[in-house]
Amino acid sequence: MAGDLRGDRGSATVWVAMAATTMCAVFAVVLGLGQAVAARHRAGAAADLAALAAADRALAGPAEACRRAAEVAAAQGAEVVRCALSGEIVDVTARAAFGPYRPTVRARAGPPPGPSPGTDPPEAVSRAPA
Repeated sequence: MAGDLRGDRGSATVWVAMAATTMCAVFAVVLGLGQAVAARHRAGAAADLAALAAADRALAGPAEACRRAAEVAAAQGAEVVRCALSGEIVDVTARAAFGPYRPTVRARAGPPPGPSPGTDPPEAVSRAPA
């Protein structure tokens, strides 16, 4: 029986080495995906904040609004790729670099929409006494 095991000598080392290599590859893929998700979230946050800052300055004109959006995006480690102003609505696209990833995210901001035509504001609705 001992003679039958000589052909298997050292096979456990090969199996352990292959398992360790596979685990390292899986770990590298998970790290890469995590970095991509973090980059996407960073770009999204920068775009949201830049759009809000630009909407705050919308009445000062498109140049001032987009300048402020670029400042806020830069403070978040991102850059404004596109900034457009339509009335009081600002449309900002920001790109953030994180590792090898450079996702681009679009965000819009502006004042809330008013009440629908033909509806009374909440204060004007009369309430029946209880």
